[in-house]
Amino acid sequence: MRKSKISSFCSLAVLLWLLTACQTISTPKDVEVIDEWPAIYPDYIDVTIPTDIAPLNFTMLSDSVTTIDVTLKGSKSGNLHTNSSEKGSGATAEFGLEDWHQLVAENKGGNLQVTVCTEQEGHWKQYREFTIHISEDSLGAWGITYRRIAPGYEHYGHMGLYQRNLSTFEESSLIENNDHPGMCVNCHTANQADPSRYVFHVRGEHGATAFVKDGQIELLQSKNEILGGAMVYPYWHPGGRYCTFSTNKTSQMFHARSNKRIEVYDAASDVFVYDTETKTILNDTTVLRKYWAENCPVFSPDGQWLYYMTAKRQVYPTNYDQEKYSLCRIHFDAETGKIGEKADTLINARLTGKSVTWPRPSYDGRYIMYTQADYGYFSVWHQEADLWLLDLQTGESRAMDEVNSDRSESLHNWTPNNRWFLFTSRREDGLYTRIYLAHIDAEGKATKPFLLPQQDPKHYYRSLLYSYNTPDFTIRRIETDAKALIKQLESDQRTTTQTAN
Repeated sequence: MRKSKISSFCSLAVLLWLLTACQTISTPKDVEVIDEWPAIYPDYIDVTIPTDIAPLNFTMLSDSVTTIDVTLKGSKSGNLHTNSSEKGSGATAEFGLEDWHQLVAENKGGNLQVTVCTEQEGHWKQYREFTIHISEDSLGAWGITYRRIAPGYEHYGHMGLYQRNLSTFEESSLIENNDHPGMCVNCHTANQADPSRYVFHVRGEHGATAFVKDGQIELLQSKNEILGGAMVYPYWHPGGRYCTFSTNKTSQMFHARSNKRIEVYDAASDVFVYDTETKTILNDTTVLRKYWAENCPVFSPDGQWLYYMTAKRQVYPTNYDQEKYSLCRIHFDAETGKIGEKADTLINARLTGKSVTWPRPSYDGRYIMYTQADYGYFSVWHQEADLWLLDLQTGESRAMDEVNSDRSESLHNWTPNNRWFLFTSRREDGLYTRIYLAHIDAEGKATKPFLLPQQDPKHYYRSLLYSYNTPDFTIRRIETDAKALIKQLESDQRTTTQTAN
């Protein structure tokens, strides 16, 4: 009898709660239809997405909106509805993960028509319907990797290397410097997005260049006295035996003008190839030229070319804005490990009057995407930095106006299927870099970029006081043993390298 009374009481309580909850849900009524686009954050109006992307949750820019009611209608089939009455930073249109992926899959190659209604101070408005396009092309990647770092100048605080599942909101850390105080981690690079082979750097007291090949970790000396510096910007040869690096003596200076903050430059830099089998650094005088600064090397997807940028070294700080990088390439023979005898100039800074940085070839060998700035190469601090695309078949190069903004664009990479790319941008506030993704077709035409989706985007990005850095795609989840890696890093065991002249 006692159990029966408790059960009846609980049932009544649940019923009362459900009735109360239903009464508090605000639904559109006496709606004013206005001919305006909804001011949503992030701006997902007219973007193109893959089927395997996480839900594009969004909110209104205005925090005073108390309720948002959204309907997604597929051009082929299905629909999805959400209603949220949260307060604080505003109501968020949040879509269930399974329902979202089902609707998007059903409308692959079609569209979603989005109807947004909002309530503010008891008054409802319905905005102009907008479209989200669903591409026939899948991402061709499981997710992305990146570093998150707080913007700073002299000291680095908390940072880490992370991975994110692009189909969900799941993020996990690969390594964080909290695990080893005083450590700086950067430049995580996989071989054509395949995490079976990747490399990253550790700076600090127990610095090293960490190579991970099929789960096996090898730590190299962080510096080589013959090179005169550390291994910095890496890029794998597609065969997996070689990895090319720059070695940089990086410095910084500060501007006195309010529209510029900091200038990062290299007092010296060179490019070399590292043979992971013989532990040998292959430096070649054809590339390592006196009085010139070579930087940011990458291999072509067939492994036959080594691309890099080069500039005449300047006197700092007086001639800092005269250092302008050209894009060059030179033949590489993977059988012998030999670099060619003559370099070709693909983009000449003397002709353009601009500077090339961060070249990244598409994996089909058709294009090279790069960043162009007025001078220098550290484009994240250059507001004028834009993405450009070089067509290797025609030799023509153009600004990617469809994705560029009036603030810095930089640090881009391709998906292995060549149909999507990501990049970082400071377009939101000029201070923090965020990750954007966009589709690109076979003729090099890109779509409107969209911000990396988050479950509660306004709250997430408003509270995130970190920048995304050196992002890249990964075809699958990376399995790491951070504790074992930290233990290795804390030891003094390092693989020594030799230099081949």
